[in-house]
Amino acid sequence: MIEKIMEMEERRRKVELGGGDRRIAQQHDRGKLTARERIDLLLDPGTFRELNPFIEHRSTHFGMDRMEAPGEGVVTGYGKINGRIVYVFAQDFTVFGGALGEMHAQKIVKIMDLAAKNGAPIIGLNDSGGARIQEGVVSLDGYGQIFYRNSIYSGVVPQISVIMGPCAGGAVYSPAITDFIFMVEGTSQMFITGPKVIEAVTGESISTENLGGARVHGSVSGVAHFTAPTEEEVLQQVRRLLDFLPQNSRERPPAREPKGDDGWDEEMVDIVPVDGTKVYDVRRVIERVVDDGDFMEVHAQFARNAVVGFGRIDGHPVGIVANNPKFMAGGLDIDSSDKIARFIRFCDCFNLPIITFEDVTGFIPGVKQEHGGIIRHGAKILYAYSEATVPKITVILRKAFGGAYVAMNSKAIGADLVYAWPIAEVAVMGPEGAANIIFAKEIEESPDPAATRAQKIAEYRERFSNPYVAASYGMVDDVIDPRETRRKLKDALEILRDKRESRPFKKHGNIPL
Repeated sequence: MIEKIMEMEERRRKVELGGGDRRIAQQHDRGKLTARERIDLLLDPGTFRELNPFIEHRSTHFGMDRMEAPGEGVVTGYGKINGRIVYVFAQDFTVFGGALGEMHAQKIVKIMDLAAKNGAPIIGLNDSGGARIQEGVVSLDGYGQIFYRNSIYSGVVPQISVIMGPCAGGAVYSPAITDFIFMVEGTSQMFITGPKVIEAVTGESISTENLGGARVHGSVSGVAHFTAPTEEEVLQQVRRLLDFLPQNSRERPPAREPKGDDGWDEEMVDIVPVDGTKVYDVRRVIERVVDDGDFMEVHAQFARNAVVGFGRIDGHPVGIVANNPKFMAGGLDIDSSDKIARFIRFCDCFNLPIITFEDVTGFIPGVKQEHGGIIRHGAKILYAYSEATVPKITVILRKAFGGAYVAMNSKAIGADLVYAWPIAEVAVMGPEGAANIIFAKEIEESPDPAATRAQKIAEYRERFSNPYVAASYGMVDDVIDPRETRRKLKDALEILRDKRESRPFKKHGNIPL
C-alpha cells in the first residue's frame, strides 16, 4: 500500500509542476504568475481542493502520442472566498501554452456543471494560446461545450472571467458570455484576430496591446468591466466583487450588520448645483449614500456619462445606476445604454435591489448616434427596467427630461418608489427649449423678445418644470430633503425586501439587441 501511495504522490507532484521549472521561470519572466499561484492568491488560504488532476489527452496525431501534458493544461477544483464556496479553473500556460483540447475542455465543463448543480459562482482564470490545433475539430467542440454552459447557466450562478494572458479567436466568446470580465494591464489581451492577420487582410498596422489590451477593452470597447495594473490587484478585485453577490439566483445577497446611523447627512445639500448648467460628479452623491462610502464601480472608464456599480445600504448589497452630468451632461448614448441595461439585468438575475440616481437631459442627439442605432440601444434600458422584478427605487436629483426620464426607472415602467429633490425638474424638455417652442409667436412679436423669452422660461419652469406637478399625478411618491436621502432609501429597502412580482407566462422575452 505504501508503495502505491508513494506512486500516487509522485504522479501528483508531476502534475503540480506543470510544464516544469524552465517554463515556470519563463512565465515569471513575462511578469505572470502560474495557474496554481493565481489560485492560491484568489482563494482563502488552504481551501483549494483540486479535481481531475490525472486527466490526460488521448490525441495521437502529429506526435501527440509521445507528448505529455500534466494536468491537461488546466487546473480545476473548488475552494472558498470569504468563507463561501466557489468553483474555479485556471489555464496553465506552461503546458502547451494553455491550449484547449478535448480533455482540457472536459475538465472545465465538469467544474461548471458542479458549480451549477451546487449553486456556487464559477471563476475562470484564462491564459491560453487558443485551440490545440493538433487535436483538430474536437478542440472546437470543446469550446462549444463551454459556450453552451456559459449560456444555460447565465443567471443561475455568477460567472466571472479573469483574463491573465492571451485570449484570442473563438476563446474570447466564453468570457464574453460571462457576467464580468477582469483584465490585467500590460499582460492581458483579447481579440478575434491578431495584429498580423489584420495587417494582412486590411493593411492596418497595430500592436497587440492597442488592439486588445486592458486599456482598450476597459475604456473603448467596454468588453472588460474591471482592470488593474497587477495580477494580485485583479484577484483582490474579484474577491471584493463576490462579497456583494449571492451564491446563486435563489439566494439573497450577503447582508452585513447594519450601520445603525440615522441616515441624515448635512453635506448632501452642497453636492448638486441648483443651476442645471453646472456639472458635478454623481459618484459624490453615491458615496454619501452607501455604507462607509464603499462603492465598487463597474465599467469605471467606459461610457462615463453613466455610473453603475455595487454598494451597501444598511448592510444590504444594492446595485446602483446613475447619470453622471460630469460627462456629456449625463445624457444617454449608445454605450451608456448598453452599460446600464446589462447591469440592470445582472442585478435582477441575482436579487440585488436597484437604486437609480437620475439627472438626465435626454438621449444624445446626432447623426452618429442615430445611424449607430440609439433607438435600438436606448430601448434596452426601457426593456431591462420593465422586465426587472427586484425592488426598484429612483431618486431624481435634478433633471428628468423627455423619453430619458421615462427610461430611467420611472413609475410608468415599474419603479416601486420614486423620490425627487426639491430642485428636480421633471418635464417633457428643459424650460428653455419648451418656451422657444410653445411661446415662439409671442416671443417673436414682442417689442422686447429677450425679456419675453426670459419671462416665458420662468413661467414654464414655475408651472411645469418642477417635481410637484409629477408628484400631483403620483409619478413622484415624495419630494424629499436631500439630507434625508440615505434615510429614505434605508426605509424603502426595508419595506420592499419581501417584494414579489410575477410576469405573464412566456418562454422568454425578446430584448432588442
